[in-house]
Amino acid sequence: MHQLDMNFSLPPRVSELADRVKAFVNETVVPFEKDKRWTSHGPTDALRRELNALARKAGVFAPHAPAEYGGQHLSHIGRAAVFTAAGYSMLGPVALHCAAPDEGNIHLLDVVARPDQRERYLKPLATGDVRSCFCMTEPAPGAGSDPGQLQTTARRDGNDWVIDGEKWLITGAEGAAFAIIMAKTSGAGMEGAATMFLADMSDPAITIERTLDTIDSSFVGGHAVVRFNGLRLPADAVLGEIGQGFRHAQVRLAPARLTHCMRWLGAAIRAQDIATEYARRRTAFGKPLGEHEGVSFMLADNAMDIHQAQLTIWHTAWLLDKGERASTESSMAKVICSEAIARVADRALQILGGLGTTRDTVVERFYRDVRAFRIYDGPSEVHRWAIGRRIVTHGAR
Repeated sequence: MHQLDMNFSLPPRVSELADRVKAFVNETVVPFEKDKRWTSHGPTDALRRELNALARKAGVFAPHAPAEYGGQHLSHIGRAAVFTAAGYSMLGPVALHCAAPDEGNIHLLDVVARPDQRERYLKPLATGDVRSCFCMTEPAPGAGSDPGQLQTTARRDGNDWVIDGEKWLITGAEGAAFAIIMAKTSGAGMEGAATMFLADMSDPAITIERTLDTIDSSFVGGHAVVRFNGLRLPADAVLGEIGQGFRHAQVRLAPARLTHCMRWLGAAIRAQDIATEYARRRTAFGKPLGEHEGVSFMLADNAMDIHQAQLTIWHTAWLLDKGERASTESSMAKVICSEAIARVADRALQILGGLGTTRDTVVERFYRDVRAFRIYDGPSEVHRWAIGRRIVTHGAR
């Protein structure tokens, strides 16, 4: 009989780093949660840089980055432990420089970029000197949950490419030094070809039309509408191979879905801790709230949702570390975690009662921010559809 080797022990180096990150977030980052530089459009770049400097001083800055740029090139399991510890404050990933979209762009560039592109784009991004954005999503009728509806075009003009189109909900565009742009280079739908391009955001042919007012507020630079009007780029601006944009996108998207889950899991643990402490000290009807089954059951359900999310993350990370694509598992993780974490936020707010509706705790902000998680990086319905299609085509496993 074959035995399954199930080892949930973290490597000592990773465990020690996660502990240091947890202490750093609690002692150094949490006090910044009342900083007025955390705006409705996200933390300002000045706040980001100050937090980055503190993370460097504590020796926990960008541990996921390539070792050649000062990082520790963490495995996916390593990221699961460290990013969850960072997520205990929504400013933690900002401080460690492991927040979206930069974390996903660092990974994409590390895998796909040429040596000259690594020097020009990856190096300053990995070291936190600059920020970046990933320009994929478009307003209707363009690409949203269906990337095959991509409308932004890139056409050849001599040795150059000329890009025209509009993107929206582009996270971090305001203040970003460069963009990774997905544009259609031939054909239609997913049968057509898309290509990724690198472009400096300072180019006058790139316009940030507005920063959107959104339900969430934890991403530096907010979410913007970006227009490309005759953006002319040289041939060497292509990231990866011409026509391979959709394939390269999977290099970024599967791990990036999972790192979102890791960071939000940390916030869910924080919400549970806040709700638990309140349930212990707040009294009603002659005893602490936590002694009422209606409240203790919510705490128990939170604990189970957190546990399920953590196991799902670790399993998918393990598969990625083995070199597997883990497309189905990352889709499952995205749905399981986004919905479980949303339930944790909802119950924590409910336990806090009137306090939960205020900004006297971070639960209210977390509750609003985590609602968007069920939409970005693929809505739950799209992932369910993809999982179901694979089941019908290939069987349950």
